[in-house]
Amino acid sequence: MNKIKTALCSYGMSGRVFHAPFIQLHEGYELVGAWERSSNLIQQHYPKAKSYDTYEELLNDDIDLVIVNTPTNTHYEFAKQALMHDKHVVVEKAFTTTVGEASGLQFLAEQAERKLTVFQNRRWDSDFKTVQQVVNDGLLGEISEAEFHFDRFNLELSYKKHKEIPGAGAGIVLDLGPHVIDQAVCLFGMPHKVFADIRMTRPTTQVDDYFEILFYYDKLRMRLKAGYIVQEPVAAYQLHGLNGSFVKPRGDVQEAQLQLGKKPNLNSWGTEDKDNAGTIHYTKNGKLVREKIKSLQGNYYDFYDAMYKSIINNTTEPVTATDGLNVMKIIEAAVKSNKEGKVISLTD
Repeated sequence: MNKIKTALCSYGMSGRVFHAPFIQLHEGYELVGAWERSSNLIQQHYPKAKSYDTYEELLNDDIDLVIVNTPTNTHYEFAKQALMHDKHVVVEKAFTTTVGEASGLQFLAEQAERKLTVFQNRRWDSDFKTVQQVVNDGLLGEISEAEFHFDRFNLELSYKKHKEIPGAGAGIVLDLGPHVIDQAVCLFGMPHKVFADIRMTRPTTQVDDYFEILFYYDKLRMRLKAGYIVQEPVAAYQLHGLNGSFVKPRGDVQEAQLQLGKKPNLNSWGTEDKDNAGTIHYTKNGKLVREKIKSLQGNYYDFYDAMYKSIINNTTEPVTATDGLNVMKIIEAAVKSNKEGKVISLTD
């Protein structure tokens, strides 16, 4: 098997938790190392890995794939440099800070004939995969209304200053927004119009920490919400169709398990607790039925497996640059909507 030599742009939480374990698990990758600015932590977990002192050292090494998992305001420049060094690139969400940057990276990747993808890992969460199956199986009939939440309760500001100090890449719209926006577009496509309410709600916040974004389709209305003052969250996924409703709490266990240092596998990994199963209330065989839907297994390994196949077989990336560009278009439209207090068209 051809090994894809891979390096991380950092080995903080995201590198340690979301990327390195799955790269290491997949036999098609070789985890060569990470750019570490002040320590050699990667070698504590992966003794054969290198710790690069500079990004230039990483880019000039024998690397096939670069994981840009640094703060959002650096994504464009680091991804651009990697593409200009003929590397394939995985970029963390948010893809970039502007539509212009996203479009520029897409152009560079096409010119360099390199693969460029966005790490929208929440597509491979057990809860979303289950919702996607319910929609694809048509169990609810034509869907009229849907609502996705990414709620938390935390009045304290993040220790990650780049998330809390006003500037490019800061705030909840660019932090949690890409998760639910990408999931909505993955299920239903690009909306025709958007309307947004974006606020600052925590006592000491300097950046947006709450949003509600409404997507307009021909018949469907899609509502996306996230905030930090939700002590008793509602269902993370609510879908209502002409044949019934499906509600599902957020139940994916991968992040929590990874934070505890557990290693992923290809068998039982990402299996939700049965108590987190979603409830469907619909007409089945002519009778009104209310029952549980068993959650599908989640596994971020599948993202890296699809990326491996994309590079080796020259197939479509697991999340395309166009997907990333579309999320940025929606985010920019949402910010404009909030500022101007009006619905913004995405089809003009």
